[in-house]
Amino acid sequence: MMKSLKNSSIYKKLALKLSSNSDSADSIPSADSYESEAFVATKELAAQGNLAALFDIGLFYHKGIEVGQDYSKAAEWFKKAADQGDSFAQFNLGLAYDTGLGVRQDYDKAAEWYTKAADQGIAQAQSSLGYMYQHGQGVYQDYDKAIDLYTKAANQGNLAAQHYLGISYKTGKGVYQDYDKALEWLKKAADQDYSESLFEIAYSYAYGEGVAQDYTKAAEWYLKAADQGHVASQHNLGNAYRDGNGVQQDYATALEWYTYAANQGDAKAQINVGALYYQGQGVQQDYAKAAEWYTKAANQGDAQAQFNLGVIYNDGKGVRQDYAKAAEWYMKAANQGDVYAQNNLGHMYAKGQGVQQDTAAAKEWFGRACDNGSQEGCDSYRILNQ
Repeated sequence: MMKSLKNSSIYKKLALKLSSNSDSADSIPSADSYESEAFVATKELAAQGNLAALFDIGLFYHKGIEVGQDYSKAAEWFKKAADQGDSFAQFNLGLAYDTGLGVRQDYDKAAEWYTKAADQGIAQAQSSLGYMYQHGQGVYQDYDKAIDLYTKAANQGNLAAQHYLGISYKTGKGVYQDYDKALEWLKKAADQDYSESLFEIAYSYAYGEGVAQDYTKAAEWYLKAADQGHVASQHNLGNAYRDGNGVQQDYATALEWYTYAANQGDAKAQINVGALYYQGQGVQQDYAKAAEWYTKAANQGDAQAQFNLGVIYNDGKGVRQDYAKAAEWYMKAANQGDVYAQNNLGHMYAKGQGVQQDTAAAKEWFGRACDNGSQEGCDSYRILNQ
């Protein structure tokens, strides 16, 4: 059974100070050199020292509104406004340094500008700065400061801060572990459809973390996040339908959710799509399609997919039988510690299938498998060692 994925990457947005109807597709310029009348007029105001105009020019360049998108120029204009104390510009300049958009990534400078904006009460900056303190990016790691900043931002309704405050209470980092408070903060963000919090609540119910284990509730929360395109939730909802945990077992629906996640590049979901095609569960059996999906995951470096693809080539199901390719894929998986691939590679060296027969190499791979807990590897090693 596939292990469930957890994904807790922070989501940061630009602080949009400008409200404009020019976000429509028809108004986006097609040429990088294009400058609209609105842009020219705003630039004239900026030349006169208008602080809002300085920020808006930066925003125009960042979003590609009224002018060709240019992150470097956006950062330059944000800097002009930030130097004059514009809090939104300070945040966006911090974000540029944090993410490396238009400037060289520099966590120290990101923390510096986030701090200036956070001190002026900008919730996004407080949340982002809290994240940096939590992870020691550009500042010394300080869980207490992270919690203080998260709390300030969360009380202003910042969803990322509410989420990470919930995670902090769940893990007990910077605060005493308190599952009730964790769920309280996670639900505040989840009630506003913050997908990371929806996923975290689902995961808590699935594994009984701070709540009574409840697969039905887990599936309900996964569905809410999955409907928003949250990859890990789509994958885990596929698991629920495949295994019948909290929902009626339905391989076709499992395949549907796995495919959503797989099409977003999730390697584990790609493996599970391949497995359903290979086994003919929820779909007509199709070894060729199974091979296609295994290949997608294998090319991302997933050891299980590499092993499965080795089996496909070894058996000639969905592809032409090719022992050399089988050995190649087994080798990739074996080098990542996959015990099944290590055993199979040992057998190939012992028999000379797809590789030159080499008893020493066979013993080496059987020995590695044995060291990784495989009795089959131990037995095969013993036989060759006699």
